[in-house]
Amino acid sequence: MRVIVSAAGTGGHINPAIAIANKIRQKNPDSEIIFIGTNHGLENDLVPRAGFELKRIEAYGLKKEISFKNLKHIFQTIRSTKEVKKIIDEFKPDLVVGTGGYICGPVFAAATSKKIPAVLHESNAYPGKAVKMFAKEVDCVLVGFEEAKERLSEAKRVVVTGTPTKIKKLTIARDERQKILSDLGVKSDLPIVLIFGGSQGAQAINEATVDLIKAKLNKDYQIIWATGQNQYDVVKESFEKESLSIKNIKDVKVVPYIYNMEELINLADLVICRSGAMTITELAICGKPAIFVPLPSRSANRQEDNARVLEKLGAAKIILNHELTGEKLSGEIDDIIKNKAKLEKMGKLANQIAPNHVEEKIYDEILKIVKNETKI
Repeated sequence: MRVIVSAAGTGGHINPAIAIANKIRQKNPDSEIIFIGTNHGLENDLVPRAGFELKRIEAYGLKKEISFKNLKHIFQTIRSTKEVKKIIDEFKPDLVVGTGGYICGPVFAAATSKKIPAVLHESNAYPGKAVKMFAKEVDCVLVGFEEAKERLSEAKRVVVTGTPTKIKKLTIARDERQKILSDLGVKSDLPIVLIFGGSQGAQAINEATVDLIKAKLNKDYQIIWATGQNQYDVVKESFEKESLSIKNIKDVKVVPYIYNMEELINLADLVICRSGAMTITELAICGKPAIFVPLPSRSANRQEDNARVLEKLGAAKIILNHELTGEKLSGEIDDIIKNKAKLEKMGKLANQIAPNHVEEKIYDEILKIVKNETKI
C-alpha cells in the first residue's frame, strides 16, 4: 500500500497522523508511506523521529485580516497545490490521509483533482475548516466525537472511530507508584493535582497557578505542574519576586515539560489543562476527572466544544480563559479533590466516552477504501 499522509503545525494534527501511519505499517510492513508538511511546524521534528520521510511544501494557516504578508501566504499555499500534484505523480499513492489543518488545503485539492482515494480524520467535536471544505469530496471522514458527525451532513460517509493516542490506562502497583512519586520528589499520601498546558504551556493557567500557590491555597493536595518550556523561566522569576525558590515550594513540583505523561496522568487524582481533542481522549481513556480551561479562538471555540462533551456527562468542570483566576481555580479544585466519591464518579463518567480499538477501526475503514484500488 502506498500512502501519502498530510499533517502539519501542532501535535494535535501530527500525532494522530503518525499513529495512523504506524498502524498501516504494522499491518502492512511492505507499505510505503510519506508525509507532506511544511518547513515551520512540529512535523519537522515528530515525523522524521517516527521514521517517516517528510516532503515539505509552502502552506500557511489563513487569517481574516488583510495584509501583504497574509496575501503572500494565501498565494504560496494555493501555488503549493502544483507541488503536491507533482509529488502524487511521482509517488503514485493508493490513498491520501489527512488529519485536518491548513496543510489539507493544497494536499486534498491536488488529491481530489486527480481522483486519488482519500480519507480525513477530525479529532475535534467541532470540525475545522479544511475538513468541512473537503468532507463531500473525500471517500470518508473519520471522527473522534459523535458530535462531529452531526456537523458533517454533506460528507459522503462519516464514521466515529475515536482519536488515536499514545497514552493508555495503566495498572500501577503500589511499590511502583511510590517509586515514581519518590523519583519526582513528591509525597505518596496526598492527592495529586496534575496541571499542564501543552508543550509550550498556557499563560492563563500558569498565572492562575502561580497566584494559587503564592496564596498557599493548596493545603489539602499537592501539585505536579508542567509550565511549558517557553514559560518556565517566567514562572521562576514570578516566584523569586516573592522570595520563593521554584525548586523548593511545599507540596509543589514544577517542571518545564513532563516526559512520563502516561504515568502521571494515570497517577493523578485530578487534571487541570486545555481541552484539545487528544487530551480529552487521553483523560477519557484513563478515566480522569478534569477542570478544563479551553484555548479561546476568534473563529471557532473548538476546545470549548470538546470540553462541553465531558461537562455534559458530569465528568469535568470548565473555567473559561477570561474567567480564570487563582481563587476561582482553587475553589473548583477544592470542590472536587475533597470529595473522593465525586472524584471516582467523574472518572467513571469520563471513561464512558473512551474509544476502543481506535487504530483498528481506522485501518478497517482505510481497507474498505483502497481494496478496489490496490492489492493489500
